[in-house]
Amino acid sequence: MTPSPFQLERYFAVHEFTARYLLCSSDPESMSITDLLALEPGSMEGLGSLRLGYTEYPGAPELRREIATLYESIGIDNLIVHTGAQEAIFSFVHSMLQAGDHMIVHMPGYQSHYSIAEAAGVSVSPWLARESENWALDPDELEKLVRPETKALVICAPHNPTGYLPARERFDAIVDFCRRLGLWLFSDEVYRGLEHDPAARLPAACDVYEKAISLGALSKSHGLAGLRIGWVATRDRDVLAAMSTFKDYLTICNSAPSEYLGAIALRHTHALIERNTSIVRSNLAILDPFFERHHEILEWRQPSAGTVAFPRLKHGGADRFCAEVLELTGVLLLPSTLLDHGNEHFRIGLGRRNFPEVLKIFENYLREHGTK
Repeated sequence: MTPSPFQLERYFAVHEFTARYLLCSSDPESMSITDLLALEPGSMEGLGSLRLGYTEYPGAPELRREIATLYESIGIDNLIVHTGAQEAIFSFVHSMLQAGDHMIVHMPGYQSHYSIAEAAGVSVSPWLARESENWALDPDELEKLVRPETKALVICAPHNPTGYLPARERFDAIVDFCRRLGLWLFSDEVYRGLEHDPAARLPAACDVYEKAISLGALSKSHGLAGLRIGWVATRDRDVLAAMSTFKDYLTICNSAPSEYLGAIALRHTHALIERNTSIVRSNLAILDPFFERHHEILEWRQPSAGTVAFPRLKHGGADRFCAEVLELTGVLLLPSTLLDHGNEHFRIGLGRRNFPEVLKIFENYLREHGTK
């Protein structure tokens, strides 16, 4: 299997640690180990006495107990912890799909949602979000996309890169469609908890549908990408068995220190999510007037959840625009060409504390060069 190069990751490999300013990061502000341990008395001593042997292959029991608290119907035996969300996606595709199968994928989206499957011989049909409706999905379109060989539907909610969050009735319609046809619903929920209005939070797909697989991670909701802790939660015993067996050929088990620190983070989920959403809300407050000042150049649709947005460039190509911004200002944006979605949009990240400072640098560029 040779998947297509992961365009976004190749771009970040070149620029993420060399650009002076990041304005497109999908993860929120991170924190130090010292700050994380300060949330829980005695945790420093616990980390110091941790044994550095193998951990249990589905994840340390303590960690899985804490993950299970995020769900209504999930126990520790309904969870498999992976080294980040990426490994979990890879494992699901190779465990549950095979050449000749077909899947429907929410687009634009994260490339591994579809490129891994395509490389394995799985046909993929994009289910396109509607920009004119604030990037909404139309469940009625699913009937036109489904085939006799369709096995799975992949969604991302809250959505990267648009920040779209389906209303409950649309989400229920998606679940009903999958249940009626017996499809797996692979629901990427790594931004769940970062709704800008907590009242809009959807239930986890695994809690409302017996063949749903909910993908979670500490990288987005908790702002702890460096721990490399991701997981799947599902009540489907066949999925759990197949993915457990496949994981033996991947990482086998996870990092013991990461699992220890991850359990601490999950015990303080409310504090970490409130920290991250407060940064996003503060940054959102300055974006509406920003886009109004530059409405002749840019257009945007305010996100409902998560840490990213997907503005549209009204003139010119996004790839050239982003390259020039980086060259002249040191500010890194992500053009939509790297997300297989034309050449008009770019992603911005809303989760960093230096966002106001970097936005001013970007705005100075727009004032000097934006109308050329």
